[in-house]
Amino acid sequence: MTSGPADVGLLAPGRAGSPAEAATGDTAFLRALLEAEAALTRAQAATGQAPHGAADAVTAAVADAARFDATDIALRARAGGNPVIPLVADLTAAVPEKWRPYVHRGATSQDIMDTATMLVARRTLDLVLDDLHRTERALRTLAAAHRDTVMPGRTLTQHAVPTTFGLKAAGWRALVLDARDRIRTVRESLPAQLGGAAGTSAAFDAYGEGVPGNADRLLAAYARETGLAEPVLPWHTLRTPVADLAGALAFTAGALGKTAVDVLTLSRTEIAEVAEGAGGGSSTMPHKANPVRATLVAAAARRAPHLAGALYGSLAAEDERPAGAWHAEWEPLRELLRLVGGAARDAAELGSGLRVHADVMRHHLDLTGGLIVSERLSAALAPLLGRGRAKELLTALARRSRAEGLPLAELLAGVPELTDLDLDELTDPTRYTGSARALTDRALERP
Repeated sequence: MTSGPADVGLLAPGRAGSPAEAATGDTAFLRALLEAEAALTRAQAATGQAPHGAADAVTAAVADAARFDATDIALRARAGGNPVIPLVADLTAAVPEKWRPYVHRGATSQDIMDTATMLVARRTLDLVLDDLHRTERALRTLAAAHRDTVMPGRTLTQHAVPTTFGLKAAGWRALVLDARDRIRTVRESLPAQLGGAAGTSAAFDAYGEGVPGNADRLLAAYARETGLAEPVLPWHTLRTPVADLAGALAFTAGALGKTAVDVLTLSRTEIAEVAEGAGGGSSTMPHKANPVRATLVAAAARRAPHLAGALYGSLAAEDERPAGAWHAEWEPLRELLRLVGGAARDAAELGSGLRVHADVMRHHLDLTGGLIVSERLSAALAPLLGRGRAKELLTALARRSRAEGLPLAELLAGVPELTDLDLDELTDPTRYTGSARALTDRALERP
């Protein structure tokens, strides 16, 4: 048995082995930190604040990320409270002596850490978007295929009125598209960070020989080098980018969680209206085929709000750099990215493999002996009997239907005032789905 600091996801099957896990690992963060440093030197060279030789030297040094020991940097980070300080020392040593003064010149640790975090976030969001696309396509297929598959609609755990599985799947897809749109918007707005010691860019102006506008030109060049958005202000204590990212991720987890909890309910043994394509096994019960994908997505949906809450809590960041608030973001943000990345992967697999048992849904429509269409009957009987009398009659007959196990249609047939009605049609649950089909069609028009 081996031991060590590596986190291989033993307690996190939802993200273990996922692309998002790799995109947010220590190696990925280390690479992003190095890229942020190299981009800074290149931006300074592009604006005349550093020789091009320095930019080439730093870029060459960071190209071989394997020369930097993440474990050693992590242990040395304790001294200064962040990993940028030891990383800069190692990067400086890796650059030819002539160019060492240009490493990290004018920047503060948070400039590099925030920029690297945005780089990691952007790459992870790309992976999430890919899986959301897979998920919505699978749900579109389900919704179209089951546009006319009638099933019980349930409210407060009980049969309410009939609906269609197509409408349910279209609703799941709508949430996925809402999540996609939020992720896209946040991804495009992720900004670089460059403000120097206290967000005034004073050092950049100084190194730029006091030429007016040098700091602004540098920031624009840095944003181009990193591929991130150019912020209006340094955001060391203005944590809108992190809060927006947290909100989009938490929403995405919840949106995917809606599908998951519905599948968990509908796949119960006593319901069995749907089933995962490849259920998971049990350590002791050979007959089990557990809805594992839905379980993992539901777990992510329950955890995400708490992680987002920690990030929202860091909005209250004092001074021009806080002690603790900024540092408190790193782990929950990475965990949130991983969590949502894993959930998106599982949701795509869940949607593409979901099996729908239309025959079971149809059987369940009759479980209440016709009571599932009592709303329709109330509307149909009110003109004949008056609203009060219709409600009173249906309430009494519903009680008898449950007590005696008789179909509601049979009891209604014994009411003299109703002999001219087509009770078979009125009590057929497949004929009372309202605008479900039209709503499904409309929902599927959304690209």
